[in-house]
Amino acid sequence: MSQTRNVDLRKEVFNKPQYEQVIDTSFSQLGVASISASAEDQISIEEFFGYYNSLFYDIPPTGETNSHEFLVKNSGEYINFDQIAEEILALQQEIAGLREELLAEQIKVVELESGVTVNTGSLGLGENTDTSIISTSISSGGQSAESGTTSNNSVY
Repeated sequence: MSQTRNVDLRKEVFNKPQYEQVIDTSFSQLGVASISASAEDQISIEEFFGYYNSLFYDIPPTGETNSHEFLVKNSGEYINFDQIAEEILALQQEIAGLREELLAEQIKVVELESGVTVNTGSLGLGENTDTSIISTSISSGGQSAESGTTSNNSVY
């Protein structure tokens, strides 16, 4: 009661150049983009910063993601910002120390040239480090004059 039917099978064989022309070997069916297609979809650095500049005020200032704070933290980690900030602080402290040394030497030059002793105690250049009050006392000939008074031997 079953019917028998003959089916003719044909087999076509292609050599390699014919195969590549007849058969599509790309993965377009799977939804995977090719390398060249994905490269076309990426934005350039110039385009990124163009978008960033146009969206700058729309980006929230703080937040764990998608914020200026997030950008600063991630970029800071990438460039070792903490280490750089520490180096900057150390260099600023060194500059401050060198400025103090220079000022002390300039005061010595003034004292040697004028023969007048300058009291630098309140400038923090000697033992006294109180810099909240800046008053310079000038001694000449056994007399002392505060910097607020007018005298022929005063140095301001």
